[in-house]
Amino acid sequence: MIEVERVMTLDHPLPDVVGFLADFANAELWDPGTITCDRIGAGGPAVGAEWHNVSEFWGRRTELRYRLDRCDADHLTFVGHNKTATSTDDMRFEERDGRTLLTYRARVEFRGVARLATPLLKREFDRLGDEVCERLPQAVDRALRVPPSGGGHPQ
Repeated sequence: MIEVERVMTLDHPLPDVVGFLADFANAELWDPGTITCDRIGAGGPAVGAEWHNVSEFWGRRTELRYRLDRCDADHLTFVGHNKTATSTDDMRFEERDGRTLLTYRARVEFRGVARLATPLLKREFDRLGDEVCERLPQAVDRALRVPPSGGGHPQ
């Protein structure tokens, strides 16, 4: 099993950050490996909601079906499966003076022959964790940016 953890401070209120990240389709904006991530079925993010995720890793595309397993006001857990791996994205949130402290933990457990590559892949997952640390706050900022009021030139 490979596990990577990163801690980030986001300059937005906790409910807004959780609302953005609860829609796993937004992984396209913050996860460096995700190419597409589409909601399966209808409805908003809630326990049981599923997404079809296509990612690229080491030049190879892989598909996982993710499910939202935990959806609390301060904790989200997504679990993705395919025939060779189970991937878990666990996000814990804390309010800090109007800002949000996010502890992001990604865990991948390989099955079958793919398990043999686990030690070789650790460094690559650490690199991806660093990229998430850069991209996720930027994606949250873009999504939650309040447009300037007035929208025109002064008279």
